[in-house]
Amino acid sequence: MSRISQYFVAFFHWANNNRRTFLYGFIAVCLLMGLILLIGKTYQHLDKDEHRGGFALENGAFGESYSTPIYLDQGWSRSDSMWFYNTTQGSNLLPYDFFLVLEEAESEALLRSAENIDRFRYLPQKPTFFNPDGLPLGFVKDEYQGMDYVGFTCAACHTGQLNYKGKAVRIDGAPAMADMSGFMAALDDSLTATLNNDDKRARFVDAVLALDSHYRKVEEVEKDLLRWQKIRQQYNIVNHSEVEYGYARLDAFGRIFNRVLQYVINKQQVQRHLLTARLESGDRMLTREEVELVLENIDEAVIGREQFIIIVERLMSDAPGYPNLSLDDVLILRDSIFNEPNAPVSYPFLWDTAHSDFVQWNGIAANAGAGALGRNVGEVMGVFATLDWTAERPWWAKVSISARLSGQENKKHVIDFKSSVDLVNLQRLESQVGRLKSPLWPTEVFGDIDIELAERGQRLYAEYCVSCHEVIDRNDWNRKIIAKMSGVDRVNTDPAMAENSVLYKGSSGNFRYTYQARDVGDIIVEDKAPAAVILSAAARGVIGTPDADKHFIRRRLDWLYLMAMNWFTNDIEPSIRSGDYSPDTTARPFDSLLAYKARPLNGIWATAPYLHNGSVPTLYDLLLPAYREGDPEDGEYRPASFMVGSREFDPEKVGFKSEGYEGFLFDTRMRGNDNSGHEYAAGLTPQIDGRVLPALDRDARLALLEYLKTL
Repeated sequence: MSRISQYFVAFFHWANNNRRTFLYGFIAVCLLMGLILLIGKTYQHLDKDEHRGGFALENGAFGESYSTPIYLDQGWSRSDSMWFYNTTQGSNLLPYDFFLVLEEAESEALLRSAENIDRFRYLPQKPTFFNPDGLPLGFVKDEYQGMDYVGFTCAACHTGQLNYKGKAVRIDGAPAMADMSGFMAALDDSLTATLNNDDKRARFVDAVLALDSHYRKVEEVEKDLLRWQKIRQQYNIVNHSEVEYGYARLDAFGRIFNRVLQYVINKQQVQRHLLTARLESGDRMLTREEVELVLENIDEAVIGREQFIIIVERLMSDAPGYPNLSLDDVLILRDSIFNEPNAPVSYPFLWDTAHSDFVQWNGIAANAGAGALGRNVGEVMGVFATLDWTAERPWWAKVSISARLSGQENKKHVIDFKSSVDLVNLQRLESQVGRLKSPLWPTEVFGDIDIELAERGQRLYAEYCVSCHEVIDRNDWNRKIIAKMSGVDRVNTDPAMAENSVLYKGSSGNFRYTYQARDVGDIIVEDKAPAAVILSAAARGVIGTPDADKHFIRRRLDWLYLMAMNWFTNDIEPSIRSGDYSPDTTARPFDSLLAYKARPLNGIWATAPYLHNGSVPTLYDLLLPAYREGDPEDGEYRPASFMVGSREFDPEKVGFKSEGYEGFLFDTRMRGNDNSGHEYAAGLTPQIDGRVLPALDRDARLALLEYLKTL
């Protein structure tokens, strides 16, 4: 009998012999948990700022000015929005004190100033009860292991704003216009400039120490400044892509996978990559002696962020015995280990997400069971959760929930998935998103809807659209959102995201030779494994690991509460995917991911730009065909290139302003940016039943567009 089993037997004997004491203790624990929940609910509604933290902005990016934002009725109160904006999920982007005082690279202006934040199209906020330092919307303080960090919340990528003639409409759950890639590059530049410029570094150190928060000595600040500059620089190097994202989109899947891979890969696999990579300088390859020196004292089973920094420094070192590689050679090694995140997609809108059977653009995540929690865990791992993963040879592997969930119970080493991910908050956030409704067209801002024209458009919608895009009642609490999947070879939109989700692989680390479940049966993980398998296993490991920041009893009670709430409140049950796609088979267990998801279009007017990759600026343009060689030059087509970045809304075409300013130039001619496909209204894409309907003329397109405003 194992030691843990002996503990359970002893406990049950004690409980049986001390029934009254056990009963009183159980009641006391229940009352305590109820009190904690009541206090938490009360605290959750304390921030009721009249404008939900928003304020007017003059002469922002691209010359935009707007009044204090207004909100639409989406089922959330002011306090609901403020809690959503300011509730940590465990993201640790940078030490909090550093973010408060960090200057931008080229001036003494703070990187977090309203002007800079608006430049990257995040939303500036004023100080409020939950946000006393006036962090941008979706930026929040997180405490982990005694240290304060700034990190992202869900709201950073899923809160939108539409400007029109000086007015601003802020929409909870809508896609952000944010340029996260550009912001991360600017953060790296700021840290590097602060490190290398004596005057800037002195101001930074003085400002951090003046906060009198965590740091007490100059040496402590400078040491952490160097460390975090390397961490953020490494992130940008690993996730460099030849496809520029620009505003309003991100390759979240690619970046999450690279980050998890960095923590999963083991020493033996890194060694193999270093020994087999052919470097840029001719036929040179690293010698075994060089590789052994580079990997000296590196952990066997889990590499992680800090050790990768050490490895890169040693690879570029000119000390005796080290390889002394160029940056180009290091990038070749990077490409042999990681995958280029070159398939950016639009930030999806959140309303109805909790009611959906499958989520993400290609339906990669099921919402049934613990699926919603796993999806959110993966998201936090991608946006800078601290992953303090270590590998041990534990006696407790057979009874470890984390080991069993991740398939490691029979491994010599078992990864301990300790992290800053806040599982309880993720469950609470998911619950609140379940109450979020799609927005209704604000006639007082954008003008009236032509009802007669919209009724004609409704008939066209029933003929052209409803087979994939069901019409739902946003007020129906019991609604189920059924993802209608269309294979990439059927809908013909850009395949990059779907293909990457299936074709990208990475070193499986400690998951090698474990059994991982797929819909068609368990697969045994090889040395190079599909990204979907590694991500799922890692997310399950984190789910099975109680919060390290809480004491022994509290973290286990919280974990039991989390599992119970997830079990009893999630009414999405396992189901097969709906639609026209290639199903998974035992020979090809990931084929169903080579598809894109259609969902109800309520609130679609507030979610530009369109298609999964943001390659079409307005709904009107989406009803047009893409230009093909040989097409008449005087025809009306989707724009081959257009500007992105402005929040100025176009209520006629329904989308954002896409010309007449210096934003990000979106070029649809690159893989990942293609704007063709989904051309049902243009008479080019067959319906599910195989019929190709006639192309709509301009009047019909305008009628259909008017109806889409009503959803």
